[in-house]
Amino acid sequence: MKKTGRILVVDDDTDVLNAARLYLKQHVEKVDVESNPKLIPALMKEYDYDAILLDMNFHEDVSSGEEGFYWLEKILEIDPAMAVVLITAYGDVEKAVQAVKTGASDFVLKPWQNEKLLATVTSAMNLSQSKRDSQKLRTQNAALKADMEQPYQNIIGKSRAMEQVFQTIEKVAKTDANVLITGENGTGKELVARALHRRSNRSENAFITVDMGALPESLFESELFGHEKGAFTDAKESRAGRFEIAHAGTLFLDEVGNIPLQLQPKLLSALQTHEIRRIGSNKTTKIDIRLICATNESLGEMVEKQEFRQDLLYRINTIEIKLPPLRERTEDIPLLAEHFLKQYRTKYKKEIRGITDQALNHLKEYHWPGNIRELEHAVERAVIMTDEEQLQKGDFLLTSVSGNDHKLPVSGLNLEEVEKTVIRKAMDKHSGNISHAAEELGLTRASLYRRLEKYGL
Repeated sequence: MKKTGRILVVDDDTDVLNAARLYLKQHVEKVDVESNPKLIPALMKEYDYDAILLDMNFHEDVSSGEEGFYWLEKILEIDPAMAVVLITAYGDVEKAVQAVKTGASDFVLKPWQNEKLLATVTSAMNLSQSKRDSQKLRTQNAALKADMEQPYQNIIGKSRAMEQVFQTIEKVAKTDANVLITGENGTGKELVARALHRRSNRSENAFITVDMGALPESLFESELFGHEKGAFTDAKESRAGRFEIAHAGTLFLDEVGNIPLQLQPKLLSALQTHEIRRIGSNKTTKIDIRLICATNESLGEMVEKQEFRQDLLYRINTIEIKLPPLRERTEDIPLLAEHFLKQYRTKYKKEIRGITDQALNHLKEYHWPGNIRELEHAVERAVIMTDEEQLQKGDFLLTSVSGNDHKLPVSGLNLEEVEKTVIRKAMDKHSGNISHAAEELGLTRASLYRRLEKYGL
């Protein structure tokens, strides 16, 4: 059988170290030995061990076993998943059993039987691997659960522009090609990324997202590549980065244009070598991810300004998917509005049958600077505020139907104040005529009366 694994044997008796190394190297790929337990933390930082064999007594404390307990605690503090096998004399069996209860995996007695030693070491290595697999699985399951709880699992649209997007998704999804999704804020870039993942061969593995626009520059490297305990002031424990967590799955970097120029070579290196190194570690870790990036900026212009590396742009931009703004796909507005209406009338437990044609035309004439996200908020707000069985034009307080005027009619953003101001302006314009004001606002007379009463106008 092919030898695998790496173990560390720590004992101050060189005869014990030599005997363990000579026998175990026949069955284990790499056997390291060390007589000084004080070097354990440095060795664990340097190498990935599958198990550690630890003597219970060293020169400084020959028989109490306290040193063994001390170093057992230190090892598990560095790596809680590490399998530690204690090496002890017959007279210390009681202490060894106590150590197993406090975190050791097992113990062997000196002098040992080779078959018993090998069986114990093999079991410990398997246990250590199981702990690490379980820890990784829990992390990935949490990410998958968060993915499944996303409110919109489908992209809505039947416009020509969106049909082209759907066609590209179908062509690209099954490949491992890196994809760059471009488009204005609120156009649904993350939805497209999730659609690519769900249709890919990695769909059963994790979809990990990182919002580069919301990440402080000081945390970029730690968030992407991870760090070891003590690597910097606040690194109180070792932590895997998003590249490691996304292994075998998809990593989505949103607002990728925000990556600082000085960190872009590290990202490029990771993509080229398929290896990452945690901050504070000398070890590299192999990674297998499918990378999807998104941006609302022109990375080409950033390259010209020397704000983004051209070689990195080539690496992340094997395929580009451009998402159209909502104003260029107005035929999709009724579908989207109905989708959000169904969602929010259920959430707020309101009996609303639909949206009037007048209201839909009003929505289609608007320029939507915030795109689909703005439309969603507009529908949610309308559902909350309406007293009617259908959403009407006046339930949507849009800033302007003109693409040149983006200013709100009031200085603040309080929704009730906006509505109050708009109603007052309509009443002033029509000299208090309820019928005319209601018609311009897209409300029934009864609905306008209720609002006048509500605001004391």
